[in-house]
Amino acid sequence: MLNRTGMALAVLILPGVLAAAPAALAYDGYHLQSVLNVPSKGGAWDYVTSDAPTGRVFVGHRKEGLQVFDMNTGKMVGTIDKSEGSNAATLMPEFDLGVSNNDNGTLTPFKLSNLTISTPIKLGEEVDTSHYDAFSKRLMVNLAAAGDGSEVVILEVPSLKVLGKIKLPSTKLEGGVADGKGTVYLVARDRNTMFTIDPIAMKVTAERKIEGCEQANSVDMDTANNRVFVGCRGKANAVAPVLAVVDAASGKTVFTGEIGRGNDGVVFDGAAKRVITMNGVDANMVVFEQIDADHYKMVEAVGTRPGARSFGYDPKTRKIYTAVAEGAADASKRIQTSVSPFYANTFTPDTFVVLTYAPAR
Repeated sequence: MLNRTGMALAVLILPGVLAAAPAALAYDGYHLQSVLNVPSKGGAWDYVTSDAPTGRVFVGHRKEGLQVFDMNTGKMVGTIDKSEGSNAATLMPEFDLGVSNNDNGTLTPFKLSNLTISTPIKLGEEVDTSHYDAFSKRLMVNLAAAGDGSEVVILEVPSLKVLGKIKLPSTKLEGGVADGKGTVYLVARDRNTMFTIDPIAMKVTAERKIEGCEQANSVDMDTANNRVFVGCRGKANAVAPVLAVVDAASGKTVFTGEIGRGNDGVVFDGAAKRVITMNGVDANMVVFEQIDADHYKMVEAVGTRPGARSFGYDPKTRKIYTAVAEGAADASKRIQTSVSPFYANTFTPDTFVVLTYAPAR
């Protein structure tokens, strides 16, 4: 106490001495900011997509359709018509266009400005998700696996005319990301590889093994440094789940850092120098700082809620939006044990929520 008083007096009486500034936070301080309760029938959900300029968030709520939320008001706007079985929304804002990717094999086009739809487009037996390349004005659609592989359908934007298909030797195609120069990178969970695709020529130019990665799932990219970020789910009791950073030119893994189990989302924010992963089984969000193109360090691991696995991101506010419901693994139904031995397959009605996480700074 005396020492503290003495130091304080010394600071006060010595001329030209300034009080030390508070120490900077060593972490971003992500925390749960708000919870939006959504009436629900107990259906499952998949991808969450943020339309940052409008403050809207789209949630593929499967049997309950593609739901739209205004995060500025904290209210649900509505459900896109004819979007039953929606797994995800893909947005193409320069054309005022979005599509719902539906498990009945259709895309439901809609206008971002007023959410009115056009006639759904039948592409196959089941659509998982799609990836838009603004450079080539092409939409690449992942169809569900059939036989010895999967098809990717390529559509022209904004007409959504089918231009062709690419057959890939994978039964678990997952996330894709465009580099802004005419190349799309698509990961395969069953092969732990990354396909390099030319959407204009409609062909695969390379397939490379992702070193240090088991069950490659989600993906984003630092286009300035040509680095692809891959969320890898790992393998129980064998390989830890990691964030893998891949040099897109060489295919070499330049960094891996451990994350939580059940990853289904990764986002890179170049301005903030952050890579964020969302991991539903361990109910955490692991955040890394980018030191340079090949070096990263963990900033923080934030506890979320079990099942919160995919998310939308607003780069201006740095807010994160995810969705979850109270769930259970019903032993009388099929359980996706490849994710977790107790992965939820049943959800309690009226427990569905959209969560907003915000940084302290």
